[in-house]
Amino acid sequence: MHRRTFLASTMAAAALPQVLSAKTAAYDPTPQEVAIKATYQPGQLLVLPRSHYLYFVTAPGRAMRYGVGVGKAGLEFTGTATIAVKKEWPTWRPTNEMIERDPVAYKRFIGNTEAQEGGPGNPLGARALYLFEGGRDTYFRIHGTTAPSTIGRSVSNGCIRMINEHVIDLYNRVPVGTVVTVL
Repeated sequence: MHRRTFLASTMAAAALPQVLSAKTAAYDPTPQEVAIKATYQPGQLLVLPRSHYLYFVTAPGRAMRYGVGVGKAGLEFTGTATIAVKKEWPTWRPTNEMIERDPVAYKRFIGNTEAQEGGPGNPLGARALYLFEGGRDTYFRIHGTTAPSTIGRSVSNGCIRMINEHVIDLYNRVPVGTVVTVL
């Protein structure tokens, strides 16, 4: 063993316990007021999929932070959109792409135009905010969920999921026309 290799190995081994004992903040989906860069405009929504948080900017440098579930790799929305429609207890139908990806899960929707009625068993949950880009529906939504255990994870078909009581709170705070930026 060369002296440099030995020294590098020894230094790395000495640092290992410190690296392993380093603590990171636990994920907390509970809505809470937090500081944010002052460059974001009050009224704007900002979604950071990698950290699984959505921020509603309430004042310069301040935001309400909510935990979210986001799209799995390759299915997520990125960019800027506008909330063009808001619905309470929305109906739901999987997109054609969802049906093609998983025809077994969505077999009841093949060859028809059926939609699932709104209500507690509906995958969109209690509220939905419909994201549009250039006046066209993106088919991405910020919505409630029947699966709260998915909050803090990347498992959806692309939409941004929230706990139902949290999406109701957000729904009551943001008007149609709100700008949403997903990084």
